Amino acid sequence: MPGKNGIDKTAGKFDRLKQLLQRKAAMVIVLQDNPDPDSIAAGVALRKLVNKLAKIPCTIAYGGTVGRGENRALVRYLGLNLRLCNELDFAKFDLVAMVDTQPGAGNNSLPEDVQPDIVFDHHPLRKTSRAIPFTDIRRKYGATATILLEYLTAAGITVDVRLATAILYAIRSDTQDLGREACKADIEAIGILFPRSNCRMLSVIQRGAVPKTYFRMLAEGLNNAYCYGHAMITSLGQIDNPDMIAEVADLLLREDTTNWTMCTGIYDNKLLISLRTSQETRKASDVIRKLVARRGTGGGHDTYSGGQIPLGRRTPARRARLLKTIQDKFLKAIAMTAHAPERLITIKYSTQP
Repeated sequence: MPGKNGIDKTAGKFDRLKQLLQRKAAMVIVLQDNPDPDSIAAGVALRKLVNKLAKIPCTIAYGGTVGRGENRALVRYLGLNLRLCNELDFAKFDLVAMVDTQPGAGNNSLPEDVQPDIVFDHHPLRKTSRAIPFTDIRRKYGATATILLEYLTAAGITVDVRLATAILYAIRSDTQDLGREACKADIEAIGILFPRSNCRMLSVIQRGAVPKTYFRMLAEGLNNAYCYGHAMITSLGQIDNPDMIAEVADLLLREDTTNWTMCTGIYDNKLLISLRTSQETRKASDVIRKLVARRGTGGGHDTYSGGQIPLGRRTPARRARLLKTIQDKFLKAIAMTAHAPERLITIKYSTQP
């Protein structure tokens, strides 16, 4: 099973988790807003674990949207009936769990007056998580789903084809096929999961269908992209698919002279920010915290991070000034202020066929 240290940690916590589940009637599992494959797969894995250990029915809830084509394809494949957090009465659940996020992170829709009982995550431990009855937070793991796989194995639960496929895709997605912040546990998990997975469905999920608006937002991101030395900045403006922000940031990092990218967009009256880097001297998680400061929340990993700033009643002019401030702080944080902006590309629209 993945990672001896991981096994030891799982074994040490497993009995505590089982005790916490005793004499409980219902659980809600809260994912991060706009859930990615790791959040989705980890939620389904925790539901399976809890169903088998204590026969507790679980509701999986989230905020925002499932916008990315691959993520929608994964949800369809798993046959998930995801619920929106703002449609639930949390008082009806005697257990609240969170996966791939933590209270106070700013990227989930857990009501402020609700304290979770269980948190599984691979992001840095937040102060708000220290008082939670049960936590398993491993920031060196490439995916939260890898942690849950260890618990399923410890419980003697066989991972079926659908769940194996989902966890495999989650690990590959979050670590970019083990090329981004993967640890030994993630690598060994893929070796275990691959023979059990449906490779045809993996291909279908990876090629998830997208609407025409996807290409319009992509064109907007490319047309708005400016290069500042080894950094690239772009903005998508007002959007209805927040997943595009991270997708465009990932895409721009592929430019061969770029080692930092920042993409922003406005969704649900928030300025959303995604950072990506291939540089090793600065951490994306440190930079995002400098950008949002006291205005909002943010976090992530060494090479990728995200943040959000509530816009409140800011006028369009004040929003523009805020965006300019964030862009300037980004360039200063990565020491690129001396470089004049240069357009990446200019897209010329034509009515000709």
